[in-house]
Amino acid sequence: MTEILNEWHLLGLTAGLATFIIIGLFHPVVIKCEYYFGVKCWWWFAILGVVMCVLSYCLDDVLISILCGVTGFSSFWTIKEIFDQRERVRKGWFPKNPNRKES
Repeated sequence: MTEILNEWHLLGLTAGLATFIIIGLFHPVVIKCEYYFGVKCWWWFAILGVVMCVLSYCLDDVLISILCGVTGFSSFWTIKEIFDQRERVRKGWFPKNPNRKES
């Protein structure tokens, strides 16, 4: 697949579009995770980030390696965003989950 995309000069565009989609998917994940789990779910994203970065390092396929790297670093960025989301909830910009117990 990568050879075809490279031959047609579409590898960069494909990686860019996939990056856009991955980052876009993480936005609602941040909102939902903070709503249901609070900031205590940050470590899920730390583990996912490390796993995806290791995969990115180990894979030979350029496109898959790029997508794993983008997912890994998006996961690391999500850790920051989870804590920022908590602040946005405190400011009233997003709803607070009334059923979640704060620890």
